[in-house]
Amino acid sequence: MYDRILVPTDGSTHADAAADTALELATALDATVAVVCIVETGLLGSVSLPGDGGSAEDVLGEQAAEFVEEIADRARARDVSVTSDIRQGVPVREILEYAGEVDADVIVMGSRGRGGVSRMLLGSVTEGVTRHSDRDVLVVGRDGTDIATGDETDFES
Repeated sequence: MYDRILVPTDGSTHADAAADTALELATALDATVAVVCIVETGLLGSVSLPGDGGSAEDVLGEQAAEFVEEIADRARARDVSVTSDIRQGVPVREILEYAGEVDADVIVMGSRGRGGVSRMLLGSVTEGVTRHSDRDVLVVGRDGTDIATGDETDFES
């Protein structure tokens, strides 16, 4: 069914629920997981933060590393084979490109992320991925329910 599962993350509650679902699925199917976080470039450019904070992109890159490592650690704790990456660019485009690079069978994403008002105006990353992906996309709600059915996602049974 699914041998390679891609989990994009932005560190949000919804992305965390999607990661839980992806890890359950990977455990049940003996699949591998690839975790990716996209640092959206162009929004802040090379804006310097006050004090010794460095650039905004540096800080976002550090946060991205924490997000992917946390999920990778959870995968390893379940004996799930995992790879991870951090990309810069336009999130939808980068997620779809990365899905092709890792030959993902399914992309498991949260229904919403950290997007805020700009995402409401421009359209969500999840919506963009579902519209443009040639791969299966499983969208998971914050509480671990499948958005389409409202049912709890439980791949163990």
